Amino acid sequence: MDLKMAVVDLMPGPLVRTFASPYIAGKGMEAGIRKADQIFRDAGLRSTVDLLGEAVHRREDVEATVQLYFRMIEALKGKHHASISLKPTQLGIHESEGTCAENIRKIVARAAPQGTQVTIDMEDRHFTDLTLRIFKALRADFDNVGIVLQSRLFRCREDILALPKLPCKVRICIGIYNEPPEVALTDKGAMKEKMFEFVQLLLDLGHYPEIATHDEALIRRCMGYLEARGCPNDAFEYQMLLGVPRTALQQEIVAKGQVMRLYVPFAEEWKYAIHYLKRRLAHNPMMAAYVLGNLFRT
Repeated sequence: MDLKMAVVDLMPGPLVRTFASPYIAGKGMEAGIRKADQIFRDAGLRSTVDLLGEAVHRREDVEATVQLYFRMIEALKGKHHASISLKPTQLGIHESEGTCAENIRKIVARAAPQGTQVTIDMEDRHFTDLTLRIFKALRADFDNVGIVLQSRLFRCREDILALPKLPCKVRICIGIYNEPPEVALTDKGAMKEKMFEFVQLLLDLGHYPEIATHDEALIRRCMGYLEARGCPNDAFEYQMLLGVPRTALQQEIVAKGQVMRLYVPFAEEWKYAIHYLKRRLAHNPMMAAYVLGNLFRT
């Protein structure tokens, strides 16, 4: 186990929950939608609303997840500032790829008539191929579905080149899963360099890059490139996590008339929220410093 993750795992759940409030909308779907509405109303920020939780194995729990996404889609009718994200490991992949593909297709099809966008999240490397297969099959039939690619993986360039020829919405990020050096970069600087390269490649191929990073230097580098290239504001967007303190930069992006979207997670059970926070804290220990700073300022 990674040393940082081992240290974070020792933190008691109630303490992690204290850190959670800026980064998680709350408990229940309604909390996620309220937060999506609030950040759009108050700051012009778009959102992608996501149910926390992975490794759903029981068929009845998978079906409950499908039904929750159906309710979420209904609740988001007319709210074009919000999209949804989902994970194959919540939706039947442990039973079979066919079951998972069918469940995701049902969700995408339910969302399509009202224009709600659906992003299929990318999990660790064991799920990359099947996630891409599911996405490609859906993109042939629907234009409201997008995918995530991780610049740390050596395969990322080939995965971009193998995307459907139709325009695709692609969240490009460095990825949060610690992958072995045989398949992935281990240096964050190199991951960010590749991410900048892949933003350019996605645009070259006619896709819509969703630039997901909190690194201000990388964002400003992308800003300069996109401006010099003459990209219209509807050809790309920026994405960040809820709660990470980048308010000034987010407002600068919104003021330019560009899309700034936040990942807005909610939990049906707090154990999933705690797992999410622990992984985020391990990935970025400065999150704890941000929250402590906020606590002492209040």
